[in-house]
Amino acid sequence: MATGQQSSDGLMKWGLVAPALLLLIGLNIFPLAYNIRLSFTKATLTQAPADHEAVGGRNYARIFKADESNRYAAALRTTARFVLMAVSIELLLGYLLALSLKPRFPGKSVVLLVFLIPMMLSPAVMALFWNLIYDEEFGVLNQALRFVGFASVPGWKTDTAVKFYTILMIDVWMWTPFMMLISMAALNAIPDYIYEAAEIDRARRWTVFRRITLPMSAPLLILAALLRTTDALKQFDYVMAITGPNDPATETLSTLMYQVMFRNFKVGLGSAYAIVVLVIVIAVATLFIRYLDRLREQEHAL
Repeated sequence: MATGQQSSDGLMKWGLVAPALLLLIGLNIFPLAYNIRLSFTKATLTQAPADHEAVGGRNYARIFKADESNRYAAALRTTARFVLMAVSIELLLGYLLALSLKPRFPGKSVVLLVFLIPMMLSPAVMALFWNLIYDEEFGVLNQALRFVGFASVPGWKTDTAVKFYTILMIDVWMWTPFMMLISMAALNAIPDYIYEAAEIDRARRWTVFRRITLPMSAPLLILAALLRTTDALKQFDYVMAITGPNDPATETLSTLMYQVMFRNFKVGLGSAYAIVVLVIVIAVATLFIRYLDRLREQEHAL
């Protein structure tokens, strides 16, 4: 009787879960498998699926070709540089802001709201606004620089040496509040009695920060860095709005895939690009997760 009841319960559980699993497979697994298949073909947007010509690993060989004209390698370097600088600056500024805003003071909620506004806005819309701000003749930024005495102002959208940092500044402005928010959650999760014990022991502020604040907030900080890294790897909106998808100085992996797939119609090659990006994202996420697991093991050991 008990065995029959357990079997009935198991069937009911699978009956409830099966629709969600089938939906996930349909929306995720099938497109991924089909994309992998396309990456081994010479498919274009104008071809029917039956006309896709198989090319083996030729698309992947083209990606990893050791050639100075390899646009994918250049876009990968640009994206890696962007991710490293953006995430590092945002994490540092966000953590410093969280430390500054941790004490209670009048108007704290208003200050927090002002800081969080950029994160709540649409990236595409904000990129268009920043496009106007960066205008060399009529933009607010260059007008402000001229007003304070700068004789020559940068060409934010035309100077090859400046374009990259133009995109970087927008990302830092928009996503530093995200880092600040998670940093504040990490700081508020540290029990007060630990600080009280350190105060009784007359520990210095630097010692408290190095031995208590930073280690205990590290797991959430790493999680924030992981989320921002995976998102920054897909940078598309700012580049499209400021410099366009075909500028070598700011061409990222996402804008290159857009060029290849939707302007050159090379779906097979674009699919191979996407698979390599997916592998990179999984590898980066795995490194972060393993580090988080190591920190958790160290906490349990203590």
